[in-house]
Amino acid sequence: MKTIVALPGDGIGKIVLPEAIRLLDAAGFKANYVYADIGWDFWCNEGNPLPKRTIDLIKEHKIALFGAITSKPNSDAQKELLPELQNKGLVYFSPIVALRQIFNLDICIRPCVSFKGNPLNFIRKNIDGTYDEPLINTVVFRQNTEGLYAGVEWTNPPKVVRDALETHPRMNYFKNIPSEEIAISTRIITKKASEKIIRAAFEYAKKYKYKNVTLCEKPNVLRETSGMMLKIAKDISKDYPEISLWDTNIDAQMMWLTKNPEDYGVIVAENMFGDIISDAFAGLVGGLGFACSANLGDEVAVFEPTHGSAPKYAELNPSIVNPIAMFLSAVMMLEHLGENEIANKIKNAIAKVVEEGNVRTYDMLKLKGGKSVLENGACTTEQMTNEIISKL
Repeated sequence: MKTIVALPGDGIGKIVLPEAIRLLDAAGFKANYVYADIGWDFWCNEGNPLPKRTIDLIKEHKIALFGAITSKPNSDAQKELLPELQNKGLVYFSPIVALRQIFNLDICIRPCVSFKGNPLNFIRKNIDGTYDEPLINTVVFRQNTEGLYAGVEWTNPPKVVRDALETHPRMNYFKNIPSEEIAISTRIITKKASEKIIRAAFEYAKKYKYKNVTLCEKPNVLRETSGMMLKIAKDISKDYPEISLWDTNIDAQMMWLTKNPEDYGVIVAENMFGDIISDAFAGLVGGLGFACSANLGDEVAVFEPTHGSAPKYAELNPSIVNPIAMFLSAVMMLEHLGENEIANKIKNAIAKVVEEGNVRTYDMLKLKGGKSVLENGACTTEQMTNEIISKL
């Protein structure tokens, strides 16, 4: 029997993860769940949001199902440490980013797929005044460990960094600005990681019969980093003549999202651009309540919804949050484990509940979150889980 490391994390993660396990049990997935420590409480009380004991559990069992995380700027994080931990040189770093780097979870897959009947789906007005609702079936491959999110940053960069940067002629523009007034974030792209994510995108397109792979970058401005990714994509595309390679600039792509989103199959991008484009596409298929993801390495895999911890909703009783993104993340875990029959059973149950529309969470009813949503027809988190279980 498989052992899954369960990482509730913060806020609504502690609500939706147990609901996902309840759904998995009802669908017939047999597993042991080992709960592990991660998140804001462990930062505040231990000075480490990702304790070594949790890393060891993931290293042992290889599969984790993750709820949500709270991240705050480091200045705020310092204030919330226990007094005895303050002024010890501790620096807050996002535990999910740390997990990606520790286990080299360099491939992030984020499906953005429409469910028929979802009132939050993208619709488009036609010239004659009618509307159409294009089927969106896009999967974003996000390079997960490099780029602007790699964490190589400085405020008031040390002299050795400043001197190195000033060997570049473009730094002349900043030469009269004192270092204490400068903050620097680097965008690091490597050939090996780029080749891996781009080939994975093409392999996925081939397996699931997508007709195109789009590299979404900005090579006309970020000539070195985006330029290298584009060159690699062109080289790799030669091995897949049946799949068209498109390349778009991230800014133009955001405009085209609302013109012809159904045209895009698999999209691949650097860390930050992949984050942006996947959230944008998620907005066309129901929002973050439907946004799931997989973080894949060579040995370890972590599955998570892409929504945050939503602390303002975490204390509501009963809970009103939409658990479907968590459920779809669990489906991705099942597919990774080869449990396709159970995965399809859950996906079909979710699709039926969404299409029937008898039970909807507050976001699906386009209501502003709060206790009053239940009086206006919204279901609770538990009721949504129950309805999906009833369709299994």
